[in-house]
Amino acid sequence: MKPKIMDKQHCCRTIFYCLLLLWCATSTAFTEDKNAEQASIRYAQGFTIDYHDGYKLVTILSPWKDAKTTYQYLLVQRGAAVPAGYESLPRIEIPAQSVITMSTTHLAYLSQLDLLDTLVGYNSFAHVNAPEVLKRIAEGKIREVGGGSNVNIERIMELAPELIMTYSLGSPDDEYFKLREAHLNVVLNAEYLESTPLGRAEWIKFVAAFFNKEQQAQQIFEAIAADYAALVAKTKTLAFRPTVFLNTPYQGAWWMPGGKSYMAMLLQDAGASYLWTDIDSQGSLMLDMEAVYARAAEAEFWLHPGQWERLDDGRAQDERLTQFRAFQEGNVYNNNARVNAQGGNDYWESGLTRPDIILADLIKIFHPHLLPEHELAYYKKLE
Repeated sequence: MKPKIMDKQHCCRTIFYCLLLLWCATSTAFTEDKNAEQASIRYAQGFTIDYHDGYKLVTILSPWKDAKTTYQYLLVQRGAAVPAGYESLPRIEIPAQSVITMSTTHLAYLSQLDLLDTLVGYNSFAHVNAPEVLKRIAEGKIREVGGGSNVNIERIMELAPELIMTYSLGSPDDEYFKLREAHLNVVLNAEYLESTPLGRAEWIKFVAAFFNKEQQAQQIFEAIAADYAALVAKTKTLAFRPTVFLNTPYQGAWWMPGGKSYMAMLLQDAGASYLWTDIDSQGSLMLDMEAVYARAAEAEFWLHPGQWERLDDGRAQDERLTQFRAFQEGNVYNNNARVNAQGGNDYWESGLTRPDIILADLIKIFHPHLLPEHELAYYKKLE
């Protein structure tokens, strides 16, 4: 009988070890699944994501222009232990289940990631263009919370979002600092500082990190980057590059982007010759009418003339603007083709997250023969 007892004990011991191994494997797989979706950053210069067991460390390298500090956020998976040594960092439990955003580009990232159902508040409804967001606003699922010095802290506390995403210009009046003082889970998104189109679009991965959606973000971004590269290949060897300048005077000043700016990069990739490309700056120059006319009087194209809907708007603003060759030949284009009744311009919403489509528009403007089937999406020719 004793051998049978030993066989039984051995069997029980074997079953115990098998269950232990199964539990360990399941636990390991669970942890690995949490960290499986890792984003690799190729173009964006403003943030990093470090992945660890059960948490992520997100760093904003340049929160606003000329900032002297960095910001870090600790993203802890639900159910995971809070790691030691990070007690001083703002901590956010992920995936976030409710969010408030303060920028139209953030809305576009959420839309791309199928996360609009998590959106419970937004800065100002007057700036919104996306039909699906407007529908949720009409249904009462999204509340207006204001921004800057007018941010409604009480309303935000009522909504109790797990995450608030905003940006900052470094001013003490920015809502970021007010929200931090109120001990709310607010993070900075500095995509607007990126000087390259793909760098700005890649911030979808930053947004995705708060929802464990990096894999989806990676797929979306790689498709955009591939389309963008294919378009650049069409213009890379062009012998003819038409000249172009930007914007209009505002209160006596004509702000012209520098040669290292986001817009200058787009124009170069679109096969145009931007007349201020020699200015080694990512910012904008403040010029007067005479200085712009001296350089751009014979430019072939004119883009982004303020709020103009037609050429007569330019004539009404200042008769001298009609003296530019681009105006006289009707080669004036504005990025307001997709503006809704309340003034929400989709160029500043989905457009900045889809540089491939903006680039296609610009190539169509400058070199229509390269994209004969493309129809302008964000731009329109002013008549």
